[in-house]
Amino acid sequence: MTALPPPSKKKLGLVIDLDTCVGCHACATSCKEWNAGGIAGPLTDERPYGKDPQGVWFNRVHSYELEADAAAKQPAQTLHFPRSCLHCETPACVTVCPTGASYKRAEDGIVLVDEDKCIGCKLCSWACPYGAREYSAVEGVMKKCTLCVDRIYNDQLDEVDRQPACVQACPTRARHFGDLGNPESDVSKLVAERGGVALMPELGYQPVNRYLPPRPRRTGDDAPPDGAPPADTGNLTQRWLARVLKR
Repeated sequence: MTALPPPSKKKLGLVIDLDTCVGCHACATSCKEWNAGGIAGPLTDERPYGKDPQGVWFNRVHSYELEADAAAKQPAQTLHFPRSCLHCETPACVTVCPTGASYKRAEDGIVLVDEDKCIGCKLCSWACPYGAREYSAVEGVMKKCTLCVDRIYNDQLDEVDRQPACVQACPTRARHFGDLGNPESDVSKLVAERGGVALMPELGYQPVNRYLPPRPRRTGDDAPPDGAPPADTGNLTQRWLARVLKR
């Protein structure tokens, strides 16, 4: 099986704001457009216009209807949940790989797949509790989010463009990219300020990506008085995410 490198100080990842995500799928389509021609391409579609379309998508967006919560005084709402690889600190998808195809980079913590070594056994997809692996039946190999590694280190691009395609495309700025291993980075400060959460931390895989919980919603007659502290929805959102992912 594949060994993990020592923990890196630099931990590149995404912070996704569930409060401002509108479920437009711009992240998913821009990701596919960039990566289809990048180091992870092609991202093949099968029967795209048929009754049973299949395809490789590194980014998928799921939408859920949340019921009203009388105890928390929260109205019913729609929550859009983007899902991709979380680039875990101790990823099960890497340690279960029999060929070394799935690996974690020591220099920045990004988890990648070497398709030349992949035998398509799917062990990594079974081991990943977050459903972040994508199998290409056409090529017979496993694929996944690369954090656009061929873009973020491309010195031929302007520095402002050296971000994952999904971050650049988001129209509501719900996606943020940076070094979550540096407590002084913008993304780390955002996580601290908004109470960002990791998905299912009890499993011990230490996902790097973080989700920012929705801000409390107000209904007409129960708006808090001026100066009142907002309701804490962080724990509520974390419990909901854990329940959805365990299904």
